[in-house]
Amino acid sequence: MEQQQHLKDLTERRDKLQKELEELQSQATTKRELFLKIQGIIEYLTQIGVTLPEEAPAEEPVEEASTEG
Repeated sequence: MEQQQHLKDLTERRDKLQKELEELQSQATTKRELFLKIQGIIEYLTQIGVTLPEEAPAEEPVEEASTEG
């Protein structure tokens, strides 16, 4: 009986993981499609001569190295 319960629990866990993987795959597909659309728009705008204004290099905050060991 204990082994049957273990098998049941594992089967339920597997099914849940499969569903989660399918959802993640769907999200990845949606994000990939959006990425490609945005990339296409960027390429189009670049081809017709749209450029970004030159920005001054952003000053990055200097992180202090930790000397604790």
